[in-house]
Amino acid sequence: MFGKAVVTDMINRSAENETDRRLFLKSAGVAGLGVVGAGALGGMTAAPAQAAGVSDGAVLNFALNLEYLEAEFYQYAAFGKGLDDKLTSGKGKKGGVKGGRQVQFATPAIRKYAEEIATDELDHVSFLRKALGGAKVARPAINIQESFTAAATAAGLIQPGQTFDPYANEDNFLLAAFVFEDVGVTAYKGAAPLITNKTYLEAAAGILAVEAYHAGIVRSALYSKGLQDAAKAISKARDSLDGKSTKDQGIGSEAGKANLVPTDKNGIAFSRTPGQVLNVVYLNPKSVTKGGFFPRGVNGAVNKSS
Repeated sequence: MFGKAVVTDMINRSAENETDRRLFLKSAGVAGLGVVGAGALGGMTAAPAQAAGVSDGAVLNFALNLEYLEAEFYQYAAFGKGLDDKLTSGKGKKGGVKGGRQVQFATPAIRKYAEEIATDELDHVSFLRKALGGAKVARPAINIQESFTAAATAAGLIQPGQTFDPYANEDNFLLAAFVFEDVGVTAYKGAAPLITNKTYLEAAAGILAVEAYHAGIVRSALYSKGLQDAAKAISKARDSLDGKSTKDQGIGSEAGKANLVPTDKNGIAFSRTPGQVLNVVYLNPKSVTKGGFFPRGVNGAVNKSS
């Protein structure tokens, strides 16, 4: 999953020491991830991934950064406000959120979708923070305002110099949500092999399933509105950021059949490595440590794009 150089870089920049890892395991058990006894705690410290420097805590902190972004986007869209300050503290540099306001939904069903997804994403943030305990990272600086404009410009949805407001109407909201949701599914699937403890793997799989439900809702809503061309443009732009292989698909065409479930030829969802996910959210195909939705980068050991 990671090259030797990337793993070495993670080791050098790791924010999780042995004490933090034990706190993470203890907190996770208390948070409901399962009973982790003293023997399991000892076994986890010798797990292969942790021995290589990529701890379960580092992987889940990477996921927490993404959940901060999704939660902030949806909380503003559905309820007009971001995360409570008590849910944003932790290791690393804490940042603010630029942009965000409530969407004036025209369709009651889509408003309900937004509210439910916003609640789920809030729960994901709370869950991961409790599981990580003292090892959790703070919410990094998030830029919603300019980043969606940059993404929409790259996709050709708007012309250079124009602005894309994801909160202007429900169509814009759905297109913006589409930018995130497929990435979330591929991110959790790609990170799964890095998680060594089966209890945490099961929890991550549960979040992956929820993200897949969200992606299905968003893709279906976009298709019903006839926004196939716009979704295809976003998909192509997103796929151009993470390497040569195809890890993305649109939702179908108006003249052809729907493609609401993006899969490979075996009917299996795509995977992105953490580095490839960062390529997308940094809006940069190069190897960088900041940009796009995270203008100062994400917090934690896993923070460099591929």
